[in-house]
Amino acid sequence: MSTKRTALTGPITLLSLGHACVDVYQGAVAALVPFFVSERSYTYAAASGIVLAVSLLSSVVQPLFGALTDKWAMPWLLPVSTLVGGSGVALAGVSGSYALTLAVVAVSGIGIAAYHPESARMARTASRGSHTAMGWFSLGGNLGFATAPLLVAAVIATGGLRASPLLVVPALAGAALCAAALRAVTALPAVPAATRASGADGGDGGDDPDDCDGRDDWASFMKLTGAIVCRSIVFVGLSAFISLFVRQRTGGGEVSGTAALFVLYLGGAVGTVTGGKLATRYGRLPVVRWSYALAVPAVAGVVLVPGPLLYGCVALTSAGLYVPFSLHVTLAQDYLPRRVGTASGVTLGLAVSIGGVASPLIGAVADATSLRTALAPLIALPALGWFLLRTLNEPEMLDAGPIGQLSPHIHPPHVHPPRTTRV
Repeated sequence: MSTKRTALTGPITLLSLGHACVDVYQGAVAALVPFFVSERSYTYAAASGIVLAVSLLSSVVQPLFGALTDKWAMPWLLPVSTLVGGSGVALAGVSGSYALTLAVVAVSGIGIAAYHPESARMARTASRGSHTAMGWFSLGGNLGFATAPLLVAAVIATGGLRASPLLVVPALAGAALCAAALRAVTALPAVPAATRASGADGGDGGDDPDDCDGRDDWASFMKLTGAIVCRSIVFVGLSAFISLFVRQRTGGGEVSGTAALFVLYLGGAVGTVTGGKLATRYGRLPVVRWSYALAVPAVAGVVLVPGPLLYGCVALTSAGLYVPFSLHVTLAQDYLPRRVGTASGVTLGLAVSIGGVASPLIGAVADATSLRTALAPLIALPALGWFLLRTLNEPEMLDAGPIGQLSPHIHPPHVHPPRTTRV
């Protein structure tokens, strides 16, 4: 048993660490916003346009990469996309040109978009259907987010925006980790065909996608996607402006703003793992619904509560937004068992990144009124997400076994031709 556990946790650990090295750049873009405002005198709308650049391109490109990975296994994307994502952010502070800054950040968005669908597919293969293991994979990304404000502050606060090339270091480490993870996943033993045929792994023994029970449930998938979009707008909006907002509300300096952004991201590291464990006990959908309900008063507290108590509200908001994070991915993959790459690309890409599209609108309202007024509408969005989730049922393909049991459609990538690799 311990040998089997080690065989599974090794690849997941490597994938999780590589995930951290990629998602640090998603967090870094928001962390750079206060420095763009202070050093280059950008308006709120102009600074949020940089967030839009990385988000919009990721929104468009990531589902495309998801569709490609549904047809062909593309493991080489992991190290290559990690380097591309890191290089774009590393060049963001080099030129004073707004257009060039937008361009290099957009390139970073392409790299981040290319990484997630294939990495989610590889992680689901390595996890053998365990929601807890997928939670650890997502934890890596959230830890990357959490460390982004500290990394950016350490580099930019001391050397200014022109020191941004130093931010490429995590990408170099991440590329090496991805290469090691690919070797580890490839070395995993395949689920024996006889075991699958007998249903001992919890499946129905069907190898051909046309023979399996899993059907694509597009109606449920779209409702889930709508909820994730609501979550995304709240998360990206707070990520872009929480640092500046907390400075205003508490009267602190750069440290107070960086601390608030760190709390927002760090709470996600705890929430993601907690979400996987809670889902194993109570089921995924109840946990996701509870999280969205919690986010409503938590976001209200961020916007309305003054003084140091604001940090507690930020932590609660982080929990409400992050507990369902990895559960979104596994639910989407199970609603679309024949299109795992597409499901991953939408839930990790389009639905998440589209929140950045709202950032310029929030920035424009803040320029015209105040940040508090601009952030207030975010309170209603988790409630809308809960409304979309309330009628969803667990995917049919999970009815044959308990939460966390190996899905009948999970096979290592070398068991089937790339066209039929799926969860």
